Amino acid sequence: MKVLIVIPSRYGSTRFEGKPLVDIAGKSLVRRTYEQALKTNLDAEVVVATDDQRIYDHVSAFGNCMMTASDHVSGTDRCFEVMSRINGSFDVLINLQGDEPFILPSQIELLASEFSEHHTDIATLQKPIKSSEELFNPNIVKVISDGNSKAIYFSRQAIPYYRGLEESTWVDNYPYRRHIGMYAFRTEICSKLSELQPGVLEQTESLEQLRWLENGFTISVKDTDFVSPAIDSPSDLITVDNFLKINPHMI
Repeated sequence: MKVLIVIPSRYGSTRFEGKPLVDIAGKSLVRRTYEQALKTNLDAEVVVATDDQRIYDHVSAFGNCMMTASDHVSGTDRCFEVMSRINGSFDVLINLQGDEPFILPSQIELLASEFSEHHTDIATLQKPIKSSEELFNPNIVKVISDGNSKAIYFSRQAIPYYRGLEESTWVDNYPYRRHIGMYAFRTEICSKLSELQPGVLEQTESLEQLRWLENGFTISVKDTDFVSPAIDSPSDLITVDNFLKINPHMI
């Protein structure tokens, strides 16, 4: 199985401009993410996709980078452009978030394995929610799935609603799951996904995966126990420093 791993990377960000190039213990954020992808045991090609010359020049010094259009609405759209332009034949496309410098190679492999074990259009990850703080945080996306580990719905709300119990006890009485936003796609459906228009659910929750569910595509959800510290704002660098103190082997 041939895999294409694309890391979408934008320089402009309202919360953290220039984030991909920020230094983390001697390496840029985007380089750390790229090198984690290279550590997998997959038959894979890794490409950073950007619309910024500074990122392109930086990444080209150590790896593969492709300049893409500047009008993409999401990182997924940027990945689809790379898929349509790159030379070579691939079975699976993986969209690896550019702000996940400590993603485990085994998690990338876990996503790819779903396409050899089961038939699905898309695969993603989920992790158990351990606290009410997580459960009721609208920035942490929740997911519920059916008995075949196919996603039923994603929401910023706590789902399902546990009727008859105090909210403070929900997390102790139901196996709630948070969504880990890394996606793998069967490449034969990428052109179809790229043509879809945002649906009502997506626009309501601001979650692009709801567009795929609304249009009948299947999303398999795989379990993981690890969430790496993502970097969304400068203040998150403090969290990363603390993470590296606890996990010096990740440096």
